[in-house]
Amino acid sequence: MVLGATPKSANSGSPAAYHSAFHELRFDAGRPCLDLVATAHPVERIGDVRRLRAWLAGAGLVPQGTPLPGADVTWLAAFRELRGQIAQLVRAELAGRPADAALARVNALAAAAPPAPRAVRHPDGTLTRALHGTPGRTALLAAVARDAVELLTDPVARSLLRQCAGDNCAIVYLDTSRGRRRRWCSSEVCGNRERVARHRRRAALARA
Repeated sequence: MVLGATPKSANSGSPAAYHSAFHELRFDAGRPCLDLVATAHPVERIGDVRRLRAWLAGAGLVPQGTPLPGADVTWLAAFRELRGQIAQLVRAELAGRPADAALARVNALAAAAPPAPRAVRHPDGTLTRALHGTPGRTALLAAVARDAVELLTDPVARSLLRQCAGDNCAIVYLDTSRGRRRRWCSSEVCGNRERVARHRRRAALARA
């Protein structure tokens, strides 16, 4: 899922569309902690507090429309710092090496209580998720840190970690595809880029 994606009718080859695609918020890595890591590639995707608010809602950490009156630049710095620690942990796991300093920091952030959910019944009888009170920075950081802890301590989930095969793509995702044959972080992004590259190579060979 992509938040704020460029409409399909847009000229995807234009510089403006290309720049927009770089800054889209993506939620296709399979876990909130991995989606947070993806916000650093290929450019900074949570460049201000407004974008961080959008990411928190898009990742499902808060229901859409949840007020976050305390959100400020300190939140932005804290989530970027957690992002870096999780990235170190995940990539160390893929490489089979320890990252003890990052592990200690993630464990420390995971120790706090995450936001407490509650179910709210609407007049039509359906239940939707809400939160008990307005979540603070510490609680939301804990939710992401706990997700990372759960991912990396679950042997089944951990075995699904993959590095995108796209050129110069640093995104890590969970491969839950049938047959575990997913190669790219996104078929529409890196997958499409690879298909275009293959087509150009074939066309160049045909011309030669």
